Amino acid sequence: MILSEPLSLSVIVPVWKEAGTIVDTLQALQPLRGSGLEVIVVDAGSPDRTAELARPWCDRVVVTGKGRAMQMNAGAAVAAGNVLLFLHADTRLPESALAELEQFSRTRFGWGRFDVALSAHRPIFRIIAWFMNHRSRLTGICTGDQGMFVRRDVFEALGGFREIPLMEDVEISGRLRLVSRPWCITDPVVTDSRRWEQNGPWRTILLMWRLRWRYWRGESPESLAKAYRSDVRNASE
Repeated sequence: MILSEPLSLSVIVPVWKEAGTIVDTLQALQPLRGSGLEVIVVDAGSPDRTAELARPWCDRVVVTGKGRAMQMNAGAAVAAGNVLLFLHADTRLPESALAELEQFSRTRFGWGRFDVALSAHRPIFRIIAWFMNHRSRLTGICTGDQGMFVRRDVFEALGGFREIPLMEDVEISGRLRLVSRPWCITDPVVTDSRRWEQNGPWRTILLMWRLRWRYWRGESPESLAKAYRSDVRNASE
């Protein structure tokens, strides 16, 4: 499974109403883009200026229907790279990302992820990140916040993300584990902690674990997405 050609990397960024942050997100990728990295932004028809603001800072903007799994599949379909990196709009790659992914490309692993750090400096957020990283090591499950990367041929062989409204990252991790354990890059991506701060760290932890438990018990992603939206709405009231 070692690449027979040099690494070519496509970064796929699914977005929805990110006009306030998309330029900062893409500017952070420009040094890597100068090294040959391809950046594809997939907008779900945002009613703000997200797509317009993104165009000068990426190689391609794709507009799709709403749904992160659908967006990531659409980005992968037009990507030129032999490794696909799926990056949330509120997540920043470490400076070592390209060198680390070069090393990954010389292994026999089919996919992987980064460790994660949260942007806030309170001790609780360092604890949360520690548990996220160690949970992922124990289970082999990756979440979107961790910057999942997959060899293109593996992604295509598996049929990409299942287009479900929630848990698409957990679902594909289960299938990817049949190919290999994830390759872990310990130099972390940094994810904006605003969601954790807005909803409260403990409330968010309990919600995520509750939803995962219900998912593993067989509850539909559609039902879980409705529960997630309801909890977030209640937290903001």
